[in-house]
Amino acid sequence: MLKYSAFQQREAYATVLHTSEDYVCGAVALAQSIIRTNSTRDLILLHDENITPESLVGLKAAGWDTRLINGIRSPFADKDSFNEWNFSPVRIWMLTWYDKVVFIDADVLVFNNIDWLFVFPQLSAAPNDKTLFNSGLMVIEPSLCVFEDLMVKVLEMDSYNGSYQGWLNEVFTWWHRLPSQVNFLKDFEGEEGRRQEKILDEISVLHFLGLKPWMCYRDYDCNWDKEGMQGFASDKAHEKWWQVYDEMPETLQPYCGLTEHMNWRLKKWRWIARSLKQPDEHWKIGVTDPRQYNLGA
Repeated sequence: MLKYSAFQQREAYATVLHTSEDYVCGAVALAQSIIRTNSTRDLILLHDENITPESLVGLKAAGWDTRLINGIRSPFADKDSFNEWNFSPVRIWMLTWYDKVVFIDADVLVFNNIDWLFVFPQLSAAPNDKTLFNSGLMVIEPSLCVFEDLMVKVLEMDSYNGSYQGWLNEVFTWWHRLPSQVNFLKDFEGEEGRRQEKILDEISVLHFLGLKPWMCYRDYDCNWDKEGMQGFASDKAHEKWWQVYDEMPETLQPYCGLTEHMNWRLKKWRWIARSLKQPDEHWKIGVTDPRQYNLGA
């Protein structure tokens, strides 16, 4: 049942899961973070057949209204690659029982109420750089006509970088700029980037680029351990994600467990970081994360 009268705009936050279950935990945390802000909007999650019934139980308990979709294949991806079906978010334009939808990637957390975003028109987004937008948070207006037009453009229009985000920027060359605080990218490369890290407590939405917090030990951001990923590392941002985790109902926390493979991978990265004597010295931290003792398959 919708939360609005016939005289109000119908609005929702939406996310999409496809290909694997790697982002189930992220989607659980995203829903919980939005609910913490006392949002009054609906939460809808679109997923393909790769999301198991067990995971759907947790996603629904977290607050999502889940809907099964057929994925949309990227014309720029190789068969069986990790991004083969990353055009599936185009399905959000089919949510025509809503007037406005704020799409949010599942590796994002919301810290302050952002229901005011629904006053913005399609397509509104925060900048990825000076002239391009980041597709991790977008205000859109569902329409079957727009959806059909986009499906034609999937085949007709190139992407400047071969990605879904690059393709969207080619399609929506005119877009409305949102402040970066509603899609703050966790990228702290260089001295200027590290200065930006200081404003983490002031932002409303944090987009966790790089290795995701639930894929790390909770003791520190594992981006520090992987060579070439340190620009995405931030212990402060990592801590903010785990604060949301700690406030989840205990019944939801198991959806953010470690698998044997994830644990092996983290240990390997720590060993390499130790061998290289990485100057940040996070590899010296003794890991206490209890998830390492209760591993999934």
